[in-house]
Amino acid sequence: MSTTQALRAADPKAQSVGMKLEVITIPVSDADRAKRFYGSLGWRLDADITKANAFRIVQFTPRESACSIQFGTGLTSAKPGSAQRVYLVVADIEAARADLIAHGVDVGDVFHLGGPEGRQSGPDPAHASYASYASFDDPDGNGWVLQEVTARLTGHIDPGDTSFTPELTNAVGLAEAAAASAKVVA
Repeated sequence: MSTTQALRAADPKAQSVGMKLEVITIPVSDADRAKRFYGSLGWRLDADITKANAFRIVQFTPRESACSIQFGTGLTSAKPGSAQRVYLVVADIEAARADLIAHGVDVGDVFHLGGPEGRQSGPDPAHASYASYASFDDPDGNGWVLQEVTARLTGHIDPGDTSFTPELTNAVGLAEAAAASAKVVA
């Protein structure tokens, strides 16, 4: 029995609380340049909020994603370009790579991990789920990884869980973040 299982058995009130990853902050040096880059990918611009010229939050959501990215001014002390290995899951690695290239992105070649041989050129020969990759960087050097997922691992995701409305959740979260940041900046 794991420690977590033992704690839950000892205290029935200690239940897991559902959590959904909503936003990842990407550290950038120039919010306008980043806005042009992520907008050129065809990602949805959700917000561009400025408060007192000391705080700016720009939010984009990749097509078909439940998670968004934010960048701007006054959001993080992380060094621009320090976000690495941010995964974008795709159903067809070659089509996703071609789409990014069509949008002007310099995407590395598709590769797979070949066991003891290490990194091998091209997609996984069997197109096994979670086995083919390609990568690219944004203008600041934040590193993105495309990963082909054709079938989810059992229990990895509950497709029937639609207990929130993303548009409302994003709007409320952005308003709360802007209000909290305005207090910190003031």
